[in-house]
Amino acid sequence: MAATPGQTTITNGANGTRSVPSRVVPPVELPENVDELAADAAATLGWRGLVLPPLTMFGRRVYVVAKLRPAAHAERIALGQEPVTDRAQVSTWTWPELADTAPPPAADVVGVLAVARHWRTGLAATVPFSRYGEAAMVLPQSMTLTHDYVDNCLPRARTYGVAVVAADDEAHVTLDVESHQDRILLGRDAVWRWVNEVVYERLIAAEDAGADPAEETAQHA
Repeated sequence: MAATPGQTTITNGANGTRSVPSRVVPPVELPENVDELAADAAATLGWRGLVLPPLTMFGRRVYVVAKLRPAAHAERIALGQEPVTDRAQVSTWTWPELADTAPPPAADVVGVLAVARHWRTGLAATVPFSRYGEAAMVLPQSMTLTHDYVDNCLPRARTYGVAVVAADDEAHVTLDVESHQDRILLGRDAVWRWVNEVVYERLIAAEDAGADPAEETAQHA
């Protein structure tokens, strides 16, 4: 016998089949304006800088909050040292024989965050960046109320130092988990230098578009 919508069919050898109501789990969704959600989350986290448009690094779609380092930026302009986003070339800057001639980092990466419907996706996107600085994920508030989140997400988020911001159906955000400052961070290795160059390129593009990357723009209420 086919079950009607909202019911689950259970087969019993002695009594045949019967239908019992099943628990309907609503789909986990995020507010539509994800860019604004990311900006509000950055402000909630206290990250002061320009929230760059989403970009993909290491196959992960993230939002970066950053600002220019005025002195280093001015020096690179004077020397004609534009952003270099070729990973192979940037990796040579950490070699001892080239370290002294490499251009100075001209971007200050305040933090990296991901907006995701599920915590596993959010962690996968942000953990690689948490090794170098602040990282956070924005999740639907309904997700943060589940046993899966409490039992499986929270221990991992605290281990990796990833903050969690919860967003309700009205796009209001609240800080659910603060980042841990006592985690061990990696130094300025080749990966960090490449990320910095990619962000530097985006900051210059934002400046050309009329934004002021030197100002603290994450001021959303």
